Amino acid sequence: MDKIKELAEIIAASDKIVFFGGAGVSTESGIPDFRSVDGLYNQQWKYPPETIISRSFFDKDPEEFYRFYRAKLNSLDAQPNPAHKRLAELENEGKLLGVVTQNIDGLHQKAGSKKVFELHGSVLRNYCMRCRKFHPAEAVFGSEGLPRCECGGLIKPDVVLYEEGLDNDIINGAVSAISQADVMIIGGTSLNVYPAAGLIHYFRGKKLVIINKSPTNMDSQADLLICDNIGKVFSQV
Repeated sequence: MDKIKELAEIIAASDKIVFFGGAGVSTESGIPDFRSVDGLYNQQWKYPPETIISRSFFDKDPEEFYRFYRAKLNSLDAQPNPAHKRLAELENEGKLLGVVTQNIDGLHQKAGSKKVFELHGSVLRNYCMRCRKFHPAEAVFGSEGLPRCECGGLIKPDVVLYEEGLDNDIINGAVSAISQADVMIIGGTSLNVYPAAGLIHYFRGKKLVIINKSPTNMDSQADLLICDNIGKVFSQV
């Protein structure tokens, strides 16, 4: 059977789908991923990206952190692609329990998704480290130097940096959705980032679908494996 047709039939037969996605979901919206040939890890910078976006580096050299952050993680002008849009439609149709994402760009919500578990936070939320006042993304991306709150405190993006733990409420919500699903679609992720990738092991449903351009360590367990761009695939479903 044609794989796109098989995916369509799996989706049609379920009203308990959960989607687990990573950077590959947003590359078709013009946001670079972290591990592909063109990803952030393979671009030249003063320090390795994984070093810059660590908590210890943020505390040690916030100026360099924000220089990198503004240059490489500003997704405010990015628009949802067919994958984001179709997932929002599936939720609206009552078929999707939720989206579990490793992305921080807010594109799922921009497409209309309501039940989104952002494992690594979002560039759209920023808080003063002193008074905890909320600040929009423009407070960081629209400023120069160190972004400061009116109280004088440093504004920090609500993004999970390396060496920081994930939010327990987000994890619990994601685990609940995954464990209730009878279909899990994994897309646009290498499944190499932990602890996020470990959450997929809570899935006990009937059908596991993986849509990714490159191999993952879960391919052998997939009931349906599609090696293609996820936006292209969802535009046909």
